[in-house]
Amino acid sequence: MSGSISIGFIGAGTVGTALGVTLSRRGYRVAAVNSRTTASAERFAHRVGGVSVCQTAQQVTELSNLVFVTTPDDAIAGVVREITWKTGLSVVHCNGSSSIDILEHARQQGAAVGAFHPLQSFASVEQAIENLPGSTFALEGEEPLLSELVALASTLDGVPVVLKPGEKVLYHAAAVIVSNYAVALMKMANDLWQGFGVDDHTATKALLPLLRGTVNNIATVGLPNCLTGPIARGDIGTVEKHVRALKERAPAMLPVYCELGLQAIPVAVGKGKIDADRADALRRLLSHWRSIDSVDSV
Repeated sequence: MSGSISIGFIGAGTVGTALGVTLSRRGYRVAAVNSRTTASAERFAHRVGGVSVCQTAQQVTELSNLVFVTTPDDAIAGVVREITWKTGLSVVHCNGSSSIDILEHARQQGAAVGAFHPLQSFASVEQAIENLPGSTFALEGEEPLLSELVALASTLDGVPVVLKPGEKVLYHAAAVIVSNYAVALMKMANDLWQGFGVDDHTATKALLPLLRGTVNNIATVGLPNCLTGPIARGDIGTVEKHVRALKERAPAMLPVYCELGLQAIPVAVGKGKIDADRADALRRLLSHWRSIDSVDSV
């Protein structure tokens, strides 16, 4: 199937470049690229090889039959509206939170429309190229384009997840919780370590093995058995020490700690290590301290 598809990219940022490089390496023909600046398009073409640098987005559609719009998310709909589409073309965006309705202009002109979102964290082009293979890909679209997108995900050793209209936002919120908020939690932990004189770099280095171990437990043991710590043990005394210390020394973190603890309780119950009475006691404790913080902050 890869030999029958000619792929073009509108937008040559991190995601577009990583997709272009990786798909080219896996046997797909990447034919054309256009970007907001010629320099970024030329960098894309240099990395991929054999790519025409187009001066306009319209030219990409003339050299490709599958067009990825990998511009910044807020620009996708506007870019698509500026192009004249036709039957036989397919256009796909890589926005994590938007459905295919932002491609409606292309659909009305006869193009097939879809979404292809890699469920991955991309901090740089090099890191994105390394992490892209094996990722999960959220897909939207109708046949036959949907089957082409499934094939693309499979070529990248990925796991395709087909979403229906309206499901994308919850999917993306889940991604933010796992990826972006893990970074925020690391920042919170680092701040607590500064309370006993440890700098950010040292704290991160010390905490990373714990984070890696947790991820490994999730992968190998799975939910709910991967949960460890005082909530999993029903250790009310330790949790109470935590909330009292946070109230005194880091009150802004108290509601986050309490809310995450409340979310962990049903996981602990599912693990079978605490009974209903212990779960209720933990729930009352955390709800009490969360409400204290809410009252104090009014």
